[in-house]
Amino acid sequence: MTATNREGQPRKHLHLNAFIMDVGHHEAAWRLPESDPYAIWDVEYYKNVARIAERGKLDSIFFADSPVQGNDPARRPPGKLEPTVLLTAIAGATEHIGLIATASTSYNEPFNLARRFASVDIASGGRVGWNIVTTAGAEAARNFGLDDVPLHKDRYDRADEFVDVVTKLWDSWDDHATIADKEGAVHTRKDKVRAINHRGRFFRVDGPLNSPRPPQGWPLLVQAGSSEDGKELAATWAEAVFTAQQTLEDSQAFYADLKQRTAGHGRSPDSIKILPGIVPVIGDTEAEARELEDQLERLINPEHQKRNLAKRFNIDPELLELDKPLPLDLLPMEDEIETAKSRYTLIVDLARRDNLTLRQLIARLGGGRGHRTFTGTPVQVADTIQHYFENGAADGFNIMPAVLPSGLEVFVDKVVPILQERGLFRTEYEGSTLRDRYGLERPANRVHQVSEESA
Repeated sequence: MTATNREGQPRKHLHLNAFIMDVGHHEAAWRLPESDPYAIWDVEYYKNVARIAERGKLDSIFFADSPVQGNDPARRPPGKLEPTVLLTAIAGATEHIGLIATASTSYNEPFNLARRFASVDIASGGRVGWNIVTTAGAEAARNFGLDDVPLHKDRYDRADEFVDVVTKLWDSWDDHATIADKEGAVHTRKDKVRAINHRGRFFRVDGPLNSPRPPQGWPLLVQAGSSEDGKELAATWAEAVFTAQQTLEDSQAFYADLKQRTAGHGRSPDSIKILPGIVPVIGDTEAEARELEDQLERLINPEHQKRNLAKRFNIDPELLELDKPLPLDLLPMEDEIETAKSRYTLIVDLARRDNLTLRQLIARLGGGRGHRTFTGTPVQVADTIQHYFENGAADGFNIMPAVLPSGLEVFVDKVVPILQERGLFRTEYEGSTLRDRYGLERPANRVHQVSEESA
């Protein structure tokens, strides 16, 4: 029986994505006695985590990535396996779960990236998504022959053109271009494979792509930036958005703003799904959940995090004292920041709003780097998710387990059944592609349309 709302209409289901990060999102997860800190290099580990998510009927799993070392290697497990390669391995070990990976528009080229994601979408039977990001930080720039990071707006202008080129390349083949006519000696119709001849500010790409149109038409387009430029990129292209807000009010404001911007770009607000991050620390009782949270906080090395925050704030670590509030008068304004603007503002606002000492701020950031951490029982976690979903703050959530794989197992086995019983989440997978999971249409072929109109 289909669940209905008070008006008798079919009830919308929320969307749940599992954000997989080494052995857990908490800073100190790798130091727990039960954690295997070497698992991050083991493909079988990731296959197992994906199967757990699939057991819970989650929409998708997601791997972040960056073309730079990033973390202090002494602080937490460093580096990552290249995610599109990893997703290909996971695709063969799963049947339904969506597979999303980050790839930077700052340090890739459209042709190679379009080919990689098209290939993984084909290999997985249409289950792939691309998380579109620009890359901040001078360290990444120097890995690609640049002296410093490009300006924030330039990075987003490049990203907009980058996505335009990639989607044109995916559309450079018609869906039924290959006919394999043995008698007629025609494998693929030449008139159904077209150059895109793109000439723009950042890219010159002839095309066509050297692989057929992906099963989904376009892999699902995901975005994760919350600056003004980031929201404009999302409103233009994104079909799912991973975001970070600390309060219900902030989430509602972001949700309303992005839905309105999307409509302003001529798109249906329902065509973009907004998934705030949540770091659930779950216990059968509140006391058990608090005990796990306390255990993780005790394992944080505050000096490591102090240096990390000083780098983010672009100030001397010696100006930060663990048991004093942030020296707000010494911090730069957001418009002076060229890297990760929205996350910088979120952290500073959190410290100011709750009058936190640096040590307290480090503890609050230890679980999710600015995403909301919620500690409680399965029912309390489900209540929070439902409250956001039903009050204009989220279309679902980006689940960020503090500890992996145990935190995901608890969420799947104890929280998901509650959401299912309340009619808020699927009990079986629908359709066969990731777009089906998110209730999104397969995009029309733009290159084919232009060709038909000019014929």
